[in-house]
Amino acid sequence: MSAIATNPPAVYTAPPRRFNPWRIVIYAVLLMFTVFYLLPVYILVTTSLKAYTEVNLSHMWTLPTGFSLDSFRDAWFGSESQSITGLAGSFFNSFELVIPATLITAIIGSLNGYVLAKWQFPGANIIFPLILYGMFIPYQAILIPLTRTLSAIHLYGNLYGLILTHVIYGLPICTLIFRNYYAGVPTELVEAGRIDGAGFFGIYRHILFPISVPGFIVVLIWQFTAVWNEFLFAINLVSNPSSQPITVALQNLAGSYSVQWNVQMAGAIIAALPPLILYIFLSRYFVRGLLAGSVKG
Repeated sequence: MSAIATNPPAVYTAPPRRFNPWRIVIYAVLLMFTVFYLLPVYILVTTSLKAYTEVNLSHMWTLPTGFSLDSFRDAWFGSESQSITGLAGSFFNSFELVIPATLITAIIGSLNGYVLAKWQFPGANIIFPLILYGMFIPYQAILIPLTRTLSAIHLYGNLYGLILTHVIYGLPICTLIFRNYYAGVPTELVEAGRIDGAGFFGIYRHILFPISVPGFIVVLIWQFTAVWNEFLFAINLVSNPSSQPITVALQNLAGSYSVQWNVQMAGAIIAALPPLILYIFLSRYFVRGLLAGSVKG
């Protein structure tokens, strides 16, 4: 009995990749923009590591002659000889401001998004745009009535009034994010919860809240960064210097006779670290949460 000849299976070989000169141009342009974007960061870091005698406009590109953290020490603790008030106290004031403001806004915004996405009621299509209009009201337009309102309710001049202001101003964008996120959750889950006897808060607690981690991460990063970096409300609504957040203290980080640019650069790095660290560790969840709810099916 003769053996049946079998042909070996054909092996697919990818065609050779053609040289594309436009790819080099694209990468060169991207590299150029990257360098241009990182130039301020380079100057910020190098200036913060220099002594005051080395800081010069004509030599701002040069590296420091020696490694020294004296500017960071003066920025954090202050310097009596240079009449510089440190950032240590205001740094923790910012945490006292941003943590409650961020958490309260996230919780209320998630409830708003839950109601607007899964509980249809008369007037919902009118209330939602009205909430979103709050994102387009500039801070300067409501500064005077806001100050008078906080004074009337005895919240002007301290962090409590500033927390309330950031909660109200952060609700529109947080409501939008959660509403879009919950719109991608199957309605059958909510209906199943109703059949099982769960009420409004029961459905939110047992069904929607456990799957809301990506949405909460987006809101937490967004609100944390916005509140931490805000300056106009902070300088106008908090009159007590011992309660002012770090953005106001950073603006005041200057000597009486001369500006210590190396100390100010070091203070800017200290002020930028918390939101930077937060974004580095949660960036992948941030992008995932932004895209959640954008595609159905």
